[in-house]
Amino acid sequence: MTAAPQLEDLLRALAPQVLGVLARRHGQFDACEDAVQEALLEAALQWPAAGVPENPGAWLLTVASRRLVDEWRSESARRAREERAVALEPAAPEAPDAGWSPDADDTLTLLFLCCHPALSAPSQLALTLRAVGGLTTAEIASAFLVPEATMGQRISRAKQAIKKAGARFELPEADQRKARLGVVLHVLYLIFNEGYAASSGPSLQREDLTAEAIRLARLLHGLLPGEHEAAGLLALMLLTDSRRPARALADGTLVPLAVQDRGLWNRDQVGEGLALLAATLGRSPAGPYQLQAAIAAVHSEAATAEDTDWPQILALYMVLEALTPNPVVTLNRAVALAMVEGPSAGLELLAGLDAALAQTHRLDAVRGHLLEMAGDAVGARASFVAAAKKTGSLQERQYLLLKAAELGPLST
Repeated sequence: MTAAPQLEDLLRALAPQVLGVLARRHGQFDACEDAVQEALLEAALQWPAAGVPENPGAWLLTVASRRLVDEWRSESARRAREERAVALEPAAPEAPDAGWSPDADDTLTLLFLCCHPALSAPSQLALTLRAVGGLTTAEIASAFLVPEATMGQRISRAKQAIKKAGARFELPEADQRKARLGVVLHVLYLIFNEGYAASSGPSLQREDLTAEAIRLARLLHGLLPGEHEAAGLLALMLLTDSRRPARALADGTLVPLAVQDRGLWNRDQVGEGLALLAATLGRSPAGPYQLQAAIAAVHSEAATAEDTDWPQILALYMVLEALTPNPVVTLNRAVALAMVEGPSAGLELLAGLDAALAQTHRLDAVRGHLLEMAGDAVGARASFVAAAKKTGSLQERQYLLLKAAELGPLST
C-alpha cells in the first residue's frame, strides 16, 4: 500500500477499528483481516484522486464487507451461504454503513484476540503489530530481524490458528486477561518503540505509532486499573514521548538526550507519567515496565544533563537486569556504568555482548560513544561507521556518520 503520508496515517488509524467491527459482526478473523487489507489497498488507489470520503471509516467498512460477501460467494454455492451473503450485503460505498460508529472502538478486544493462547508468543506479537498496530509486514519483519516472506507466512499461520481455535470476538474473562497481559504489554511496547525510533525509513520517529501505542495503553490501563505494570508501561511511554519535540532539529537531524533542549520537553506528559509512577511504585514488587519508567523519570526530573542522578539509574538497571536479564538491558547498564565509574568500566561490560547484538547497530553506536569518552578517536570513528552500516534509519545513519566525521576523515 503506497499513499501520501497523511493518508497512510489515516488508513493506519482506521484499519484496526474497521477490522474490529467486522470481526465482532462476522466472527471470521482471518477472512475479515484479508478483506480489510483489500479495502485499504483500494482506498490507497482511489482516494488520492477522488478525495477522502466524508466518512472514511464507513467507506472502508462497506468495501471490506463487500469483499467478504464476494469471498463467501466464491467459496461455496450452498444455498445457506448464498442467502447469508445476500442478507449481509451492504449499501453502495457512497452511503455510510449503518453499523459504523466512530465512537465504537473494538481495538482493545482485537488486541486480546491477537494475543490468543493458541498462538506462540512470536506469532502473537507479529499478528498484533499487523492487525492492531497497523505496521506493514516489512516493518514487522525488520523488528524481528527475519525476512519479509518469513514474517508473511507467520502472520498467515497465526490467522489460521485463531480460526482453528474457534476464538470469539469478545474480551476474555478476568483470569484469561491476566494470562495474556504480558504479551499485550510487550506488543504495545514494541509498537511504541517502532514509532519513537523507526527501524527504517527517512523519518527518525513516527508519531502515528507512538500516539496509537499511548492510546491503547490508556485503554488497557482503564480496563485493568489494578494492574501496576499496565500503569507502568503507560508512564514509560508518556515520559519517553515527552522528549519527542527535542529529539530532532528542523531538518530532521537527531539530537542525543545529553544535548537536548529540555525546555522543549512536553511537561504535561512528564507530569502525568510521574503521577502514574508515584501511584504504583511501592504498592507491589516492581515489574520491568515500572522499572524502565522509573529510569525515564530520573532523566525527566533532571533540569540539565549534568544534574542526572546516574548512580540511581545504574542501581535501577541492576535491578531490571536481575529481573529480566537480556543483552539490551546490559547494553543500557553499560552506559550508566560508564557515567558512574568511567568509560573503561562500560567498555568492559560491552565485551560480552558482540554475539547477542551482532545484527543491531546499537552495540557499535554505544561502543563508539564510550570510546570517544575514553579518548580513543580512531576506535570511536570505526565503531560509528560500523553502526551506520547496520541501521535502517536514514536519520540515525546520518547522525552516526557525522559523529565519525567529527573524529577524523572517513575512509573511502
